Amino acid sequence: MYRVLIVEDDPMVAMINEQYILKDRHFQVAGKCSNGEAALKFLSEHEADLIVMDVYMPRMDGLETLRQIRSRQIPVEVILVTAANDTDSLEEALHLGVLDYLVKPFTFDRFQLALEKYLAQSRALHGAGTLNQTNIDHIIENSKKSREELFPKGIQTKTLELILSCLQDCPGEWLSVEDIAEKVGLTTVTVRRYMNFLEESGRVTGEMDYETGGRPSKMYKVE
Repeated sequence: MYRVLIVEDDPMVAMINEQYILKDRHFQVAGKCSNGEAALKFLSEHEADLIVMDVYMPRMDGLETLRQIRSRQIPVEVILVTAANDTDSLEEALHLGVLDYLVKPFTFDRFQLALEKYLAQSRALHGAGTLNQTNIDHIIENSKKSREELFPKGIQTKTLELILSCLQDCPGEWLSVEDIAEKVGLTTVTVRRYMNFLEESGRVTGEMDYETGGRPSKMYKVE
């Protein structure tokens, strides 16, 4: 699992960020800090793979913290979160190598896209072996891709949102592929493909039901 440090002075926003992170089984929250100074101290004693950090904070803001991280050569990626959308802040963040830049208020889907960008980049880097121009081009292109382009072949945003909406209308309820297909008006083959993707990405929980009286059936739910 990838370790994420949340740096946010608003406790409510920090809690929302934590909930968003924990929805993806690839990530865990390594810690939470309320300002940049605390974050740098945390990073001097603990390791993190990714930071989700606000820009405007007391004592040391996000951009200064990012500068310190880069000057100290701490090997961590950073997603900046801010209410500001001024071009100067964005330009400096890009120059400092920020992975993504989220403007409040953002949706879970947009937050998830930022995490998916990190996953795509990390997998490309660690799976590349000996780097060559082709590998490098692939890694750079992955960092620019849209959410849908990062999905496996055959996964479309609108269909995914339709199935997720169906599941979210039944929180905590176990549903089979056949149940979902009937509710959303899709074939079981299509629904099964999407449920496999959602389970692999940690968005749903799947379990085999052996008490059907016949062939075991895979059941899914969201919390």
